[in-house]
Amino acid sequence: MDWNVILRLWCAVWGVLALAGYGAALAGLTGERHTVRATGRVVRVREPRHGGSRRDGVSVVVAYRDPDSGREVVVTNEGERGTTFSAAWEGREVGIAHPEGRPHAYRFTRVGERPGRGLGRPGLALFLACAGLVALVAVERGWPWALIGGAGPCAVYAAVLLPGAARDRRKRRAELAAMEAVRGRIVAVLRDVSVDQDDGHVLTTLTPVVSFTTRAGAVVTAHWGGSLPDAASARGREVTVHHAPDDPADFTLDMAAERRSWKGDAALHVLTVAVLAATAVTGAVLR
Repeated sequence: MDWNVILRLWCAVWGVLALAGYGAALAGLTGERHTVRATGRVVRVREPRHGGSRRDGVSVVVAYRDPDSGREVVVTNEGERGTTFSAAWEGREVGIAHPEGRPHAYRFTRVGERPGRGLGRPGLALFLACAGLVALVAVERGWPWALIGGAGPCAVYAAVLLPGAARDRRKRRAELAAMEAVRGRIVAVLRDVSVDQDDGHVLTTLTPVVSFTTRAGAVVTAHWGGSLPDAASARGREVTVHHAPDDPADFTLDMAAERRSWKGDAALHVLTVAVLAATAVTGAVLR
């Protein structure tokens, strides 16, 4: 088996697909360019069923005005409908999108979400082409080049993102400090069971559903994805909820864990840059 030929063919195929994808995106031929978008509001939040599943998120009814006909349309988020809402309240704004002429194929998006440019698949093809190129260089010139070609660009990319990540952490710290504390109650505990196909191990995931009222009067129903002591019997338990004043979907039941999280993320990011840079340097020394 001639790996040189196989890897060259791999790079060529994925490179052509990447160029074709980027060309189609620039020419406006992707499906995202032909999507109708509107903004709706939640008009009803359905009571969660204790012991149900979290897969579909918080069940809501949404009303929006169709941009083409001008009539009001009422839809639900049952089934696969794009964004899954882990928090909802009456009056919450949500985005609605559907292909031109196919309003029944609607999906939910985040309000203010920019239309996609269809660059996901071309980006994946470009990544696969680059991975093949790194492997080709490693086969032709030795394995240290795989360390240089693989870890080097990743280290540069991670380092470029480091200042932005630091700004995001400072912003998050300010957001946590501005959160308002209100009383809430666990109204249901959702249960999802999955089975590992390899060893048959059964995994049960419990998701508490908390209901709380903001100081502005919005009654929020939300899934809590963090840890909660004795979650299986938490239904009816009173809790303290910290939430952002302008976005109740941004909330926490454990402020200390939130602070530890962003500190841990900062250390992990710096460590990742250091490890990738050291790997690339090792490859350069050994080549």
